[in-house]
Amino acid sequence: MGIKRFTADADTTITNAFGAALTEASRGTGSNMGASDVLETFSIYSQGSAGQYSDASSGSVELSRILIKFPVSDISSSRANGVIPASGSVSFYARMFNAKHIFTLPREATLRIAAVSQSWDEGTGLDMENYIDATKDLKGTNWINASSASSGIDLWANKGGSFHTASAHVHYTASFTNGDEDLEVDITGLVEHWLIGGANHNNNGKHNYGIGVYFTSSQEGYFSSSTGADTGSVLHNTDGAKNSYYTKKFFSRTSEYFFKRPCIEARWDSAIKDDRGSSYVSSSLVNASGNLNTIYLYNYVRGQLRNIPDVGQAHPVIFVQFYTSASHGELMNTDAPYNLRQHSILGDDPPANSSAVTGGYVSTGIYSASFALNTSASVIYDRWFSGSAGVDIDSATVYYTGSIKMKQFSSSADTFNPNPSYVTKVINLKSTYYKEENARFRVFIRDRYWNPNVYTTVVTTIDPVVVEKAYYRIFRATDDLDIFTYGTGSDTKTFPPPSNLPYTQLSYDSNGNYFDLNMKMLEPGYAYGIKFAYYINGAYREQPEVFKFRVE
Repeated sequence: MGIKRFTADADTTITNAFGAALTEASRGTGSNMGASDVLETFSIYSQGSAGQYSDASSGSVELSRILIKFPVSDISSSRANGVIPASGSVSFYARMFNAKHIFTLPREATLRIAAVSQSWDEGTGLDMENYIDATKDLKGTNWINASSASSGIDLWANKGGSFHTASAHVHYTASFTNGDEDLEVDITGLVEHWLIGGANHNNNGKHNYGIGVYFTSSQEGYFSSSTGADTGSVLHNTDGAKNSYYTKKFFSRTSEYFFKRPCIEARWDSAIKDDRGSSYVSSSLVNASGNLNTIYLYNYVRGQLRNIPDVGQAHPVIFVQFYTSASHGELMNTDAPYNLRQHSILGDDPPANSSAVTGGYVSTGIYSASFALNTSASVIYDRWFSGSAGVDIDSATVYYTGSIKMKQFSSSADTFNPNPSYVTKVINLKSTYYKEENARFRVFIRDRYWNPNVYTTVVTTIDPVVVEKAYYRIFRATDDLDIFTYGTGSDTKTFPPPSNLPYTQLSYDSNGNYFDLNMKMLEPGYAYGIKFAYYINGAYREQPEVFKFRVE
């Protein structure tokens, strides 16, 4: 599972817009909208007529800004529990979803996503039209007040919300060509600052006060004051626009639409590429990296992955040796005819012991090792052992002995099909899953034109085809709404959506491809579908099969 969503835990809209009376006294600066099911940002320039304001050309600027806070403590817990990886191996995206409305959309607009620098209260106001849900200096933020407590009112340091000074990791922008697009922005740097925490501000840490979403200063309305400062509820902005951007709406966290609530989406490459079922003998037909095979050891204890006591994050080294038979047999090493080579996490190639490959810790209970080997054997046997006693297997603890089928590279045109066609099946698909499940979907792939005879059908177990770059898509069956689109990573070009990490890539092992999915991310009471796309010979090919299930 290379994706996890963290839904906002507070959001609201604050505004200085006029009420129905279109007078200064009717401005909604004291209004709170913390319980509304929609969030809104706009910039309206000079709505009133001449004579109504001290400066009819600029004094009637009306602005609306969005504030959103996310459960960063949950992100921190997920990282501590190994659910999401460490910094540098995961991206965090702020996602907001367009709410359709009947009003004019802000075309060719740019919204700023900025880190809030001050604590604020969400509040319980609802009215976004007449702004009658005034906080009256009680709980709930507005254009003037940030929060309230028994000790008094905490005003915004800057009216309209206080935000950190612009920098690479606290300010971002999102462009909207038509005005009805969703918002999706990579805010990884900011989230990592939040995870460090405000107590460590000298180490780039920041308090989690959420983000503000509003038009950039060049698109918020122009206003110039004689003192060069904000005047009343209107912001001094000599770089602003003398036209209106009205209005952009998003669904809020209280929306009835489960998948439209604002969230932070963590994305990472979780694919385990275990070549135990698709390892190849070294060949001069491919380069050094192409000759490498990576195998894994999974330490399951009573159905749960557990670290081997002597091999964990503190001591991540484990060793592997290869033999010609399960009962020891001939040891394969770096000398001819085997020419064993490894890709070592310690940079030791070949290692001090010419017959041992140095493996390492991947995650809880999972270890891997990479090697290249020249052999005529069709099956070899891998023996994993402790690194605490050096690399002498006779005095070390042996953890596991497995087998690996070895394949041969071929340059023959007879074996190459530029347009392979596959049959795909999820062999362990259930009709219903419960929302607390973390399900593993086993995907069996075979050549569509595989045509066995009767004898082969009876006595042969079909080896699955392993597709190295396979991706899944999850959609809601009733309306084909994409829940998770194909996250293909840096090798995507025109195939949607672009992302720096292949977060919906399938893993594979000796039993074929598979992926995990946490059902908490799906709304119960609905049916969902799974589709697959394979990257083959330079092109993405969506498979025709659809696999449906329901979440309760």
